[in-house]
Amino acid sequence: MSVLKKPLVTEKVSAMNEKGKYGFIVDTNANKVEIKKAVEKQYGVNVKSVNTMKVMGKFKVRYTKAGVLAGRKPNYKKAIVTLAAGEVIDFYSNV
Repeated sequence: MSVLKKPLVTEKVSAMNEKGKYGFIVDTNANKVEIKKAVEKQYGVNVKSVNTMKVMGKFKVRYTKAGVLAGRKPNYKKAIVTLAAGEVIDFYSNV
């Protein structure tokens, strides 16, 4: 199972990309050392630091003919990776 699930491509994270910070959704059991090694191996860059946070899934409610359906989105873990000066990751190179 992979440590990195997918990169975060949101407006907020895209603004941080200019400062050398990149966001990833990672495995909930992964630690900072594993995340650092995975990013360095997959993208060939030097990682300066890794910050992680666990995000609670949002509560969702749907109103249907059959009644009210309530549930939760799954929880996930985010990692904000700071790269060494002058290094970049291009997520759009394969598109």
